[in-house]
Amino acid sequence: MKINFSTKVSQDYLSVKKGFDKTLFQKLSPPFPPVKLLRFDGSEVGDLVSLELNFLLFRQRWTSEITDSHTDKSEYFFVDEGVELPFFLKKWKHKHRIIKEGNHTKIRDEVEFDGGSGLLSLLLYPALYLQFAYRKPIYKRVFA
Repeated sequence: MKINFSTKVSQDYLSVKKGFDKTLFQKLSPPFPPVKLLRFDGSEVGDLVSLELNFLLFRQRWTSEITDSHTDKSEYFFVDEGVELPFFLKKWKHKHRIIKEGNHTKIRDEVEFDGGSGLLSLLLYPALYLQFAYRKPIYKRVFA
């Protein structure tokens, strides 16, 4: 399944690129499940980001590797792909796009995921969509 979510912010795209760091990553973590950041190398090819999700009765590790990254005169993007996923996900690919739009920037999250079955993917969709909707006001505040 796919989720695409866009947020327009006031800063130029290269400033937004610089702001995609560990501090922003921690601000974007939703209230549930609580997330413990185990590792954050950055957003260059080969970097790893590893989390522990706390579902109260159990914990799940989520590790993604940055598999692609590119900057040109109109866009910066990087792609993280799941290498160790929670049991309810079989595939995760997230392209973070930071697109120049005049003096502003559009942050676009393009996510592909698979729960292993069509039904599980459908059930996961609303929860994952809400996780990205949660980011919108944070992006707007951080990049005002």
